Amino acid sequence: MTLELVTIPCRTDNYAFLLHNAATGETALIDAPEVPAIKAALDARGWALTDILITHHHDDHIAGVDALRGLYQPRVIGAAADTHRLPRLDLAVAEGDVITVCGEQASVLDVSGHTIGHIAFYFAASGMVFTADSLMAMGCGRLFEGTAAQMWTNLQKLRALPAETMVCSGHEYTASNARFALTIEPDNAALMARVADISAIRAKGGFTVPSLLSLELQTNPFLRADVPALAAAMGMAAASAVEIFTEVRRRKDKF
Repeated sequence: MTLELVTIPCRTDNYAFLLHNAATGETALIDAPEVPAIKAALDARGWALTDILITHHHDDHIAGVDALRGLYQPRVIGAAADTHRLPRLDLAVAEGDVITVCGEQASVLDVSGHTIGHIAFYFAASGMVFTADSLMAMGCGRLFEGTAAQMWTNLQKLRALPAETMVCSGHEYTASNARFALTIEPDNAALMARVADISAIRAKGGFTVPSLLSLELQTNPFLRADVPALAAAMGMAAASAVEIFTEVRRRKDKF
């Protein structure tokens, strides 16, 4: 049985996620941008929070942790490398760890780049990966602490997951990311089709997150730095994947 997923819009453009196991009654939250939206989602379903999984230390991902701990007494899980700037952890984890959450095993991946100590949680049985600000729909997080080479290496871990994996990322940035992606690969047919889909979804007030990894592989320039078609489109056919990724990130930062 796969876990039930609820996507919760928070703040201006953040997403939090609930995972629920109907058989056990357990409910996990991935990131806590704010309390009201998360509490409302729990209350509407009659669920009690049993776990909070933290991806990284930025305030728009942890602001609600302490208040939610006071309301529900959940187990709080986050990166051992980031304990000095996270809320108090009940379980500190690192790459390679496998933990049980809502009755399902979740693998911990180090996806440092946006920040050092950023982690992702991969639920293989349910086919979901929670990437927050590492791999995003049509993009990746700005490199505040890590290097382009580090981010490229870590994104390849996510790229290697099964193509049918749902990528649960942390923000509704997809429309802007799509406009940028078109400046990199204007002749990418899959990208053009996705841009049209995104416009239709957003026009109706819908969410573009989660997204399928298979679609990210076809359209997200940050996952395509070693794809010859992208290199050719950028006029960088002789460059390395790291050099191309670095240039894509540089252009996005100025977009």
